[in-house]
Amino acid sequence: MSVAVCADVGSTYTKVAVVDLDGGRLVAAASAPTTVGTDVLHGLDAAVAAATAGLDAGGAPWYVCSSAGGGLRLAVVGYEPLVTAQAGRRVGLSAGANVVHVAAGRLGAAELAALRAARPDVVLLVGGTDGGDAEVLTHNATRLAKARWRVPVVLAGNADARDELSALLAAAKVPVTAAENVLPRIGVLAPASARAAIREVFLRHVIGGKRLSRGGRFAGLVRAATPDAVLTGVEVLADTVGGDLVVVDVGGATTDVYSVLTPDERDTGPGREVAGTLWRARTVEGDLGMRWSAPGVVRAAVEERLLDPGQAADLAAAAAGRAADPGFLPGGDVERAADRRIAALAATVAVRRHARGGATGERGGRDLRDVRLLVGSGGVLRHADPADAGQVLAAVLTDFAGGWPVPRDARPVVDVDYVLAAAGLLAGEHPDAARGLLRHHLGTH
Repeated sequence: MSVAVCADVGSTYTKVAVVDLDGGRLVAAASAPTTVGTDVLHGLDAAVAAATAGLDAGGAPWYVCSSAGGGLRLAVVGYEPLVTAQAGRRVGLSAGANVVHVAAGRLGAAELAALRAARPDVVLLVGGTDGGDAEVLTHNATRLAKARWRVPVVLAGNADARDELSALLAAAKVPVTAAENVLPRIGVLAPASARAAIREVFLRHVIGGKRLSRGGRFAGLVRAATPDAVLTGVEVLADTVGGDLVVVDVGGATTDVYSVLTPDERDTGPGREVAGTLWRARTVEGDLGMRWSAPGVVRAAVEERLLDPGQAADLAAAAAGRAADPGFLPGGDVERAADRRIAALAATVAVRRHARGGATGERGGRDLRDVRLLVGSGGVLRHADPADAGQVLAAVLTDFAGGWPVPRDARPVVDVDYVLAAAGLLAGEHPDAARGLLRHHLGTH
């Protein structure tokens, strides 16, 4: 049996899956605390040793993704807020980044100071359609060059100015990677090249720069940011299922929503999105999480009228306790019920925002009515009783008061075996194994 070791080095836990490459099945799995305080390789090696105990996996290849150390922090600098800056933000999210800053227009002293204060790992510099206005893009590239900017830049604006501005930045010792324009024409969003460039910069500059490990072994193992790997797994799942789907991943600090929709031929008329439609998208809700961001879940639920003041007061105390002790594990029925309630609210609010378009920036929102599969992920769902996990997903599918049309006929399923990230890591070199893994473990067959 030929196997591969797939690992996700998360901010709290490192999860390992050993996959049979011939049969596309999960052979073994294990996890260990992520050892950010010392060297992340300690936790990774411990998790791999536990997962491969008793297996002949000595020569197995390793495929690793990481969100340790805060993951990938991205800033977007665009031409104007509703078009190229918005397009850049959507592309950044699709690349697995935490978009920490968005600027539009000419960078002045104040704007440059705000950009520095955001502490990005990468800057996505965009602006202008191909053959269109390059003045603002040129100004901003020149400003970064004169400012002795040393944070890596992905240049993905007007193609006519690409070579000249790449040379300008490189001459000023700005680490620059050129990509194709994210918005080559109004209404046409082209994320693939910039997404690949961001991934390359993440691997080449960011992983090593976070000092998560001594030496170069860890940087050599990592192939993607975790959200990027998960989105790739979601894309493979959508192609396997052959229809629209949504994944809601409820984490300790954030709740991420991924959706893959079938391109709509109607999205070509005069009412189309000027910043383009990203049919395979991801949003991140930084105020919604099970531990660090649990108080934000309660606040958001009150704003969304999902909780009345009396319910909110009781749940707020539980949320505050979880935020104060992120390692908290529920020990009884009452604590588990509180976790389940927080998870259901986080998932519901996150999908509301994703569908209504506020998180994606799409004016008409995202039409999820034809979604056939709703996948739940995150430790709170993976480790829950199936009935409890089902209640969390049912809350999303029965959210008729949320201002968005819910899926008409969606099947809920939980990624209990945490195979989406593993499938995303395997998709490039072992596509059959990736598809088999998803069929076997998410029941899509």
